[in-house]
Amino acid sequence: MMFIAWLASVNRKKFPWRTVLWGVSIQLGLGLALLKTSAGDVFFSLVSEVVERLLEYTNAGTRQVFGDLMDTGFSFALGVLPIVVFMGSLFGILYHLGVVQVFVSTLSTLLTRSMKTSPAESLAAVSNVFVGMIESCLVIKPYMPNLTRSELFATMSVGMATVAGSVLLAYVNILGGGAFAGHLLTASILSAPAGLLLAKIIVPETEIPKTATPSGVAVEKAHTNLIDAAAEGALNGLRMAAYIGAMLVAFVALIHMANDILGAMGLWLGIPDLSFQGILGFLLSPLAFMMGVPWEDAPAVGSLIGVKIVLNEFIAYQELGAQMANGELTERSRIIASYALCGFANFGSLAILLGGIGGMAPGRRPEVARLGLRSILAGSLATFMTACVAGILL
Repeated sequence: MMFIAWLASVNRKKFPWRTVLWGVSIQLGLGLALLKTSAGDVFFSLVSEVVERLLEYTNAGTRQVFGDLMDTGFSFALGVLPIVVFMGSLFGILYHLGVVQVFVSTLSTLLTRSMKTSPAESLAAVSNVFVGMIESCLVIKPYMPNLTRSELFATMSVGMATVAGSVLLAYVNILGGGAFAGHLLTASILSAPAGLLLAKIIVPETEIPKTATPSGVAVEKAHTNLIDAAAEGALNGLRMAAYIGAMLVAFVALIHMANDILGAMGLWLGIPDLSFQGILGFLLSPLAFMMGVPWEDAPAVGSLIGVKIVLNEFIAYQELGAQMANGELTERSRIIASYALCGFANFGSLAILLGGIGGMAPGRRPEVARLGLRSILAGSLATFMTACVAGILL
C-alpha cells in the first residue's frame, strides 16, 4: 500500500521516514493490543455490550414514533437510519460537555510528538475517529485558510480513511449487532495513523506549518445548554440520515439498471451473468487476496470493495450483511471485509469535502478539488492497510 502511495507521490524524493515508521508502529502496536491480548478481548466485550445497549435505546425511541411498524421485520429505514439520528444527538451532548475534546486533544498530542505531524493535522486526524469529516475540519477552522498543502491533504485523507462515530453504530446493526462493534471501532482507530502516513507519502511536507499547538485551537461551544446540544445533534443526524437514505435509493436503483444493461450486453457477447459487481470482483479480487482473504472469497470481497469506492460504504455493508445472512463467506473473510470497507473514501464524500471546506475557506476550494482523487486513493489505501494488519493478526 505504501509503495502504491509512493508511486502516486507528488515528490518521490522527499520520503517522510519518521512519520511512516512511527505510523506503522502505532498501527501494528494498536492492532496487537486490541486483537491479540486479553485486554483486547475485554475491550471487544465492553464495546459490544455498550453497542447493544445503545441499539436498545435507539429501538425504544424508534418504537415510540413508529409503533407496530417495528414488528414487520428488519428494514433499513427503521433499523439503521434512526441510529444515525440518536448518535448525532448523543455526540452533540458529549461535544457540549467537552468529553470528545479531552480525548481528541490528548491523542492528537501523542500523534504530533511521535509522528512529527503538525498539531492541526494531528488534531483533525484524531477528531475523525469521533466525528465526521466536516466536523473535524471545524475543529481546526481558524487555521484552515493557512494550512500548508500537505496539511490540507492530510486532513482530507484521514477523513476519507475513517468513519464518524455517529454512523459506525449503523454499520454494526447492518452486520447483525454487537459482534462486529469492536472490529469496526478498531478499524477506524487503526486507519487514522495509516491515513496520516500515506497522506505524507503522497503529498510530503515542503513548507513550515503555521499552525499553533493543539491547545491553541479554540472550539467554540455553539449551544446554550444540553437540551440545545441534543436537539441540534439530532437535527444533524436527521440530515445525515436523509442524505444516506437518498443516496441508497438512487445508487441501488442505478446498480440494478446497470446490471440489466450489462446482462443484455453479456448475452450478446456470450458472457452469462455479466454484472457491475462481477466486473468489480474480477478486477479487485487480487487486492482482496493480498489482504488475507481466501481465494475462493476474493471475488466477492473485491466486489464489495469496488462498490464501496464507486458508490459508498453503506451499500457495500448492506451487501456484506446480505451475504452473511445467506451463509456466504468464511468468518475470516467477513472480518477482513468489514475492516476494508470502514472508511468514507468515495466520490460522494469528495463532494461533501468540497462543499464543507469550500464554505470554511473559499480560497482553498480549487486546491481541494485538485487533491480530491489523491485523497480518495490515500483513504482507500489506509483502510486496505488496516485490513492487511487485521489479516496478519487474525
